[in-house]
Amino acid sequence: MPLSVADLDDIRISPADTGLPARAAGLTVGEFLDTEPTLDEFWTPLLVLDDAALRANARAIQSWCDERGLELMPHGKTTMAPALWRLQLDAGATGLTLATPGQVRTARAFGVASVMLANALVAPAALAWAAAELADPGFELRVWADSIDTVDAMETGLGGLGDLPRPIDVLVELGAPGGRTGARTLDEARRLAERIAASPVLRLAGTAGYEGALGHDRSTGAVAAVRGYLADLVRLHETIAGLADGDLLLTAGGSAYLDFVAEAFAAPAAQTPGTRRVLRSGASLVHDEGFYRGISPIDDRLTPAMRGLARVVSHPEPGLALLDGGKRDFPYDEGLPVPLTLAGASATALNDQHTFLRAASGARDATGALDVAVGDVVELGLSHPCTAFDKRRLIPVVERFGSDRVVALVRTFF
Repeated sequence: MPLSVADLDDIRISPADTGLPARAAGLTVGEFLDTEPTLDEFWTPLLVLDDAALRANARAIQSWCDERGLELMPHGKTTMAPALWRLQLDAGATGLTLATPGQVRTARAFGVASVMLANALVAPAALAWAAAELADPGFELRVWADSIDTVDAMETGLGGLGDLPRPIDVLVELGAPGGRTGARTLDEARRLAERIAASPVLRLAGTAGYEGALGHDRSTGAVAAVRGYLADLVRLHETIAGLADGDLLLTAGGSAYLDFVAEAFAAPAAQTPGTRRVLRSGASLVHDEGFYRGISPIDDRLTPAMRGLARVVSHPEPGLALLDGGKRDFPYDEGLPVPLTLAGASATALNDQHTFLRAASGARDATGALDVAVGDVVELGLSHPCTAFDKRRLIPVVERFGSDRVVALVRTFF
């Protein structure tokens, strides 16, 4: 029997669960939540989620997709949290996208019925596991390939398994020079599609790509590169559609350029018969105060649903305070944390376990020091959900930011 999200309430809390109150040790998650814990009991540094914002964001991104005739298969590697996956599936997502075979297995353990692996599946042990899972007629699995070498490796790995329950669905991945994975030209991608269509153990199932590797802002050059790439992706899809037997997926979309994905997928060439147009936006559920707030075309529909809490532990010199959380606690690859409760201060650097908080003149007291005391807790706006969740096994969720009531503990599986 698959696990359920409700089973996570039976996990017993350990003293090794970072940030939880000492009194929680030995209780199950459900027993602890029954005591109506408050956030001020938790130990800093801490990542905190906003329940109301998560639910509103799940509705918002699903509604945005529905309005444009797109399916949503959000990228579950962002959170690796089955409770948050279930939130989006219940809101209307038709499946999940994941990045590694191990992540796919975790999703299957929680009964997720439709999974797209946005990566190649070539490890023999993972291929054997996937082939066995396909004996369940209710399970949909789709993987990507970007070269004939990938197809050869898949066929070799599947070759000794005997008769498969059914072929493995494979999408042709289109890349771009200087990008990440993906066939580099339309001709290469077309030849790959023909090779997949001829395979006795694979089925050509569509076209896939990731436009976010081609831009990092909304400059003229980045927008042109993204739009050009998406036009090529649609052109490839139209070209190979006649090689396929059954429904086809056409999929793209991180959380930065989803408007351009919707625009490209609205073209007649993207709507060949049997095509399912799929967006994979994963960060939209959590959103942020940094990178995605600055680049997302639907920022007005979304609310940042994660914050950091860190405590002042040192005032070593005027205008500088050190917080007790750093790179091991908060994301920093797409921008440093931003103090939300200390006007005029900014984070200027992170060490492993410290944040350097420096003051502009308006944030200093009469002595020239930052206007916070040792022991004060500072709320931090964070950037990039994809590198926030892997740092904690159990993450507290409050009713909404501004409320101290903890209503859930989100369990991650990194």
